[in-house]
Amino acid sequence: MRPVAVHRLGRVGYASSQALQRSLAAQVRSGVRGDTLLLLEHPPVFTLGRVQQSAANVLASPEEIAAAGASVHQSERGGNVTFHGPGQLVAYPILDLGRFRKSVHWYVEALEDTLIGTAGAFGVSARRGGDGETGVWVTDRKIGAIGVSVSRWVTSHGVALNAETDLRFFDMIVPCGLHHNTRVTSLSREVGRGVSVSEAAPPFLDAFARIFECELVDAPEMSLEEEVCQAAEAVAAPAPAAASSAPS
Repeated sequence: MRPVAVHRLGRVGYASSQALQRSLAAQVRSGVRGDTLLLLEHPPVFTLGRVQQSAANVLASPEEIAAAGASVHQSERGGNVTFHGPGQLVAYPILDLGRFRKSVHWYVEALEDTLIGTAGAFGVSARRGGDGETGVWVTDRKIGAIGVSVSRWVTSHGVALNAETDLRFFDMIVPCGLHHNTRVTSLSREVGRGVSVSEAAPPFLDAFARIFECELVDAPEMSLEEEVCQAAEAVAAPAPAAASSAPS
């Protein structure tokens, strides 16, 4: 079984997480580090994908966003605008697809299946998006977003599953640029009780290990703390060029 180190980072600022992913991806690509999975939450943030229309799909003014305690950041992933915040399980796999399967299509479908399996553990029947839809859905309600970057077959960015997210933030954007009346949901809303990120994480990891056919190994809880701090100092570093992507 392929080993994948799991790092539970807690709450991490979005810009710091991008710098950290750049550093880890370079280490995986060079063989210094093995495959890695980051689990975390973000403070309230609207992230823009690389498609040109991302900024236009932010409906709220800068003043309204600031008043809500949120911020806006340009992301290095593909896709459109989405929201990240407390109560949302965010997973960033930093994987060398050469050790799995060299197919971006396969990779995105595996992430979708992981989210579907996680929802299923709570009795929630989820599905892949259909025509004109991205992410993972419960009937007509979006419960999970996917946005990845793949550079020289090493992945970064990943998935966000709404566990007990404050869904009112999604009213401030056109989620993933789909349409203005896109409905967004969460595990908590679907099961009728609070489902925390800590409760959602074990079923997510179980589904990930099964679908990616890997062995997840818990890394020491604070082992990346220093790297997160270093990443925060490297936020202004230029992003790598020529990465292929998939929509959020």
